[in-house]
Amino acid sequence: QVQLVESGGGLVQAGGSLRLSCAASGRTFSTHAMGWFRQAPGKEREFVTAITWSDGNTYYADSVKGRFTIYKDNAKNTVYLQMNSLKPEDTAVYYCAAVTVSYLGRILYTREVYYDAWGQGTQVTVSS
Repeated sequence: QVQLVESGGGLVQAGGSLRLSCAASGRTFSTHAMGWFRQAPGKEREFVTAITWSDGNTYYADSVKGRFTIYKDNAKNTVYLQMNSLKPEDTAVYYCAAVTVSYLGRILYTREVYYDAWGQGTQVTVSS
């Protein structure tokens, strides 16, 4: 019952920056965490970053650590992905996702199976 809409994708040169936004609507009170995954052409979808909604803990894939930053605006129910020092290998469709189901055990935010709400994706293309 949570709807996610991504925006901010586009074409940039290597070394450039982009900021993606993901606006959540609907039953947002059930959201435990939000994150970003990406899927490059011919590749499987992979984890990029995530942030827990209550305490703001962040998680990053090694490939983006130090270059990407995830942050959120609780009042706007929006999560952002600031991408700096972009590389051609960052080219992918970026998907926003949310964990809205309660779990008794530990949630592994790097695993997409825990995310039950997904956006439509936004294309990020980095030229060399």
